[in-house]
Amino acid sequence: MADVRSHLSISTTVVPIPAETGPAVLHSSVSDGPQSLKDTAGTDCNMGLPYRLVVRPAMRFIDSESAHQISLRVLSSMGQSRSSQKLLGAMYRTPSLPITVFGRLFRHPLGLAAGFDKSAAALESWPALGFSWSEYGGITRYPQEGNPKPRMFRSDSDAALINRMGFNNPGASAVRDSLIARRAAGRWPETPVAANIGRSKNVDNDRAPQDYSETMDILYDVADFFVLNISSPNTPDLRELQTAEHVREVVRSCDRVRDRKGGAKRLLLKLSPDLDDDILLSCVGAALSVGIDGFVVSNTTISRPPPSNTRSRRFLAESGGLSGRPLHQRSVEMIGSIYDSVGDRVPIVGCGGIESGATAWNAITNGSSLIQLYSAMVFHGPSVVSKIVKDLRKRVDAERFQDLDEAVGYARN
Repeated sequence: MADVRSHLSISTTVVPIPAETGPAVLHSSVSDGPQSLKDTAGTDCNMGLPYRLVVRPAMRFIDSESAHQISLRVLSSMGQSRSSQKLLGAMYRTPSLPITVFGRLFRHPLGLAAGFDKSAAALESWPALGFSWSEYGGITRYPQEGNPKPRMFRSDSDAALINRMGFNNPGASAVRDSLIARRAAGRWPETPVAANIGRSKNVDNDRAPQDYSETMDILYDVADFFVLNISSPNTPDLRELQTAEHVREVVRSCDRVRDRKGGAKRLLLKLSPDLDDDILLSCVGAALSVGIDGFVVSNTTISRPPPSNTRSRRFLAESGGLSGRPLHQRSVEMIGSIYDSVGDRVPIVGCGGIESGATAWNAITNGSSLIQLYSAMVFHGPSVVSKIVKDLRKRVDAERFQDLDEAVGYARN
């Protein structure tokens, strides 16, 4: 594997992005603090003010993982009430920007990335917050406690998160049973749902194909498509699966489950930003040769940008996967490389530093049909979803595209 530190050494300046309406965005992958966070969130979304002025300051007194769990419990509780869902929907009303991907019509391209709602606890609430789709997980075959705490960290000055969670989850069977019960109670979202599948910690890579396929088999009826996560940096040796041979074996094993079940659901592969381009494209080619339907680009990185101050230096010294603003440049480079290689043969899902209309547009015009965010929810709150989609609509109109699909890969042509 290439020296991964080099990937983010070049990411302190984001690739050129056409000017947004309003404040400038992303001059550096390391910000000067809350002011830059305000800028990227935009100033025309009043629903973001309570979050920035009340919720985020209060969360400073709570460790990152506890704050995250509090948020999920609140959203999970609200998901049980139709009136609460209607209230959220009214507060975070998001416009449409339709695009058809994987044979399905998405209301707009923006979804919630895996890791935010690991066990699908708040699955019903994500559409009410404006997301057009969501991805739960990562889920493993059996329950896992994950790595020792503390294992989640945030930095305002870097607009970034670091996690070393380690696929903590209740296991595939428990997640399936919970989701089946909620569906029977009429609490299943109308928007597409993806399941992110990880390798169990106590399973070696030789047995990984069977482990992935068993998890997929269990979850098959509670997801619309599946993301094979072979790239998390927080499970020992997992990223060693990113070779052509291992990729073929894992995808083939899951494809057999799909064939046995009727063959309707799509398989995606989630890749690491720390691969050099030769290995990246080798994995892409191997996956395509055995029937993969798309790629999620990218996972978190073990590389680090230069620190901006003393607190930043302490934050960046934590081990684990880095997400947020510093990841955006490398993610877009990967999206472009894969799009240049495969064109429109299969869709790409862009994930990494999506925090504004500009970063979303950057990912889409370099080849992403769908996009996801995670860190931006932490720093800006739910209003960021509506803000991004509104800005994308303005950009589509300004560029005189017929629809969003015309913009996919436009910068690569």
